[in-house]
Amino acid sequence: MRKTVCRYGFALIPVLASIYLILAGGCAFFKPPPTKPATSLERLSAADYPNFSDGFFLDNIGRGIDKSLEYLERLPAERVFHFGDDAYSARHLMRSLTVLKDFLATRPDTAAINRFITENYRVYRSIGGPKTGRVLFTGYYEPQLLGSLKRDGRYRYPIYALPKDLMVIDLSAFSKKFRGQRIVGRLQGNTVVPYPDRQAIDTDESFTRVAKPIAWVDDRIDLFFLHVQGSGRICLTNGDVLRVHYHGVNGRPYRSIGRLLIDQGKIPSEQMSMQRLKAYLKNHPEEVEDVLNHNPSYVFFKTETAGPIGALGVDLTPGRSVAIDRRVFPMAAPAFLQTQIPVVDGNGRIDRWMDFSGFALNQDTGGAIRGPGRVDIFWGNGPYAQIAAGHMQHEGNFFLLILDPEKNSF
Repeated sequence: MRKTVCRYGFALIPVLASIYLILAGGCAFFKPPPTKPATSLERLSAADYPNFSDGFFLDNIGRGIDKSLEYLERLPAERVFHFGDDAYSARHLMRSLTVLKDFLATRPDTAAINRFITENYRVYRSIGGPKTGRVLFTGYYEPQLLGSLKRDGRYRYPIYALPKDLMVIDLSAFSKKFRGQRIVGRLQGNTVVPYPDRQAIDTDESFTRVAKPIAWVDDRIDLFFLHVQGSGRICLTNGDVLRVHYHGVNGRPYRSIGRLLIDQGKIPSEQMSMQRLKAYLKNHPEEVEDVLNHNPSYVFFKTETAGPIGALGVDLTPGRSVAIDRRVFPMAAPAFLQTQIPVVDGNGRIDRWMDFSGFALNQDTGGAIRGPGRVDIFWGNGPYAQIAAGHMQHEGNFFLLILDPEKNSF
């Protein structure tokens, strides 16, 4: 546990999922084997390169690149990374990141950045979604909850560690036809049965015998959204902050409670956001149990001293780390995105949406982030992060960069 101050910041740069997780499905009990989609990245000619202008003035990009390098250093140098139809080694990807980091550290202007990339890098564009050819950008963040290490009248909702009776079975060991498939369950006698769903876990007073509560929080709705985000900070009664991170799931399918309320006519689809959903639940306490139990998926956590930690096993960088579909895009790769982000006024309300572009790193994944048409931006923590994560559903473009091996500039 790390001693720190539990408070919110309001900087523009302060993550399983975003508001899109609320609106879409997630993991299933039986996972289909990973399949490689048709070419999802197209290599661009230099004339079609985007304008590489960074809306965050290159802040934090060096830290983000270092985290990708930290991951790649653990891999064999010849591990292959696919950029559409092209393939590059981990060694070449590391060199591409290092060269980009060293150049951006000089704080070049936009014109210099564009010359440098045009002269030295290949650029690939995501083909986007099948209907629009564009990428839908959403956001996720690190929520903060009030909690205690002991249960009492106020703090009575547990954040569970991974249960000791939970089993993850790799079915590929039984037959090649089950390659890539897993089931999550537990033993009942001599039989493996599905693991209990959300309702069963929440109503089982003896569940603490198999899963240790890491902490207890005071708000059931906030706890549900902690499950959605996958990591968060628990501000304890003694002044400490406990960081918790996704450790496993009960294997049940994710069902969207946002979609449920839209289908029931209780929230118009055009008004749906994380904030709107929370407000509805808090104003209709008699519906909370039924609505939350509509989603049988349940997340278990572990503590971390830093983080939040992404799919690469490294700390995420606010505004730079993005979650993508690793079956489609190469992990750890440098990226560039174009979309819109909110401008927030002094009262914490969205004043307008502005065009935005910036460098990013492929460092995370998410249950609802599937295909070449989805990217989730990690916003960090604090009020702005919560607003951006809760409201972002904007289309744009997504690009990847790699040193051109034919130019041999470096």
